[in-house]
Order: sequence, then structure tokens, then C-alpha cells
Amino acid sequence: MTHIRTALATVALTIATLSPALAEPAHKVAIHVDEEKLSTMNMALNNAANIAKHYADRGEEVAIEIVTYGPGLHMLRADTSPVKDRIAMMDLELDHISFSACLNTVQAMEQKAQHDVPLLDEATVVPSGAVRLMELQEQGYTYLRP
Repeated sequence: MTHIRTALATVALTIATLSPALAEPAHKVAIHVDEEKLSTMNMALNNAANIAKHYADRGEEVAIEIVTYGPGLHMLRADTSPVKDRIAMMDLELDHISFSACLNTVQAMEQKAQHDVPLLDEATVVPSGAVRLMELQEQGYTYLRP
């Protein structure tokens, strides 16, 4: 019985120690990009960088997800993104940043172009950009549109 209590105490201590590492960042923002304009893409990336710096300076973590759909998908297209180098750098520098690409938009662009639409390695395909924004807000993300 003592061995069981010791084992349970060890498990509890391990869980308590790991919990902060497994916990979500306290701050979360979803940035919406649905325009092909370079100024909109840069504003989204500037907002993400500024938000990340603000919380890093405070010693706090922030989760940032940039969600693209419609013409905004060009931000994450390997063949048309005017900001792909910036995205690659931010992905390397920031721990909790992600880039979502709408599958509905990808499929529509592929149908129109009659060929595959290549995405950046940093892009994660989600079934629907609009639905992803809804889900993130339901998870407590703040919505931001540059």
C-alpha cells in the first residue's frame, strides 16, 4: 500500500511539474487575412510580430494563428506569396505562431487553374478558413483583422 501511495505521489508531482509546460498560452489571437493586397499581408505579419514582442517583453507566451482564405490564400501560396521569406523567418523565430490555409479556397483555385496550388511548408491546411476562425474564437482567441 505504501508503494502505491509513493507511486501516486510521484505521478501527481510529475503532472504538477509538467502542467505549466503543457498549458496553453494565456494570450491567443487569430489574425484574419482574406485579401491579396501586400499591405494587408504585411499588416497581419506586423501585428503578429508586435504582439509576440509585447508578450515576450513581459515574459508571457502568446499563441498567434494567421488564417487565410479567399484571395488572402496567396499569402501562403509558394508560387505567389510576396511575403514567403518573412513567414519563414517568423516561423523559425516565434514559438507559438501558425499559418492556416483554407482547403475550400485551395480547391477552388486548383479547379480554376487546372493544376495543383503549392503551399508554403509553414502552411497548415484547414477544411474551412471561416470555420477555423469560428473555432478559434470559441477557444478564447481574440479576433483581429488588419
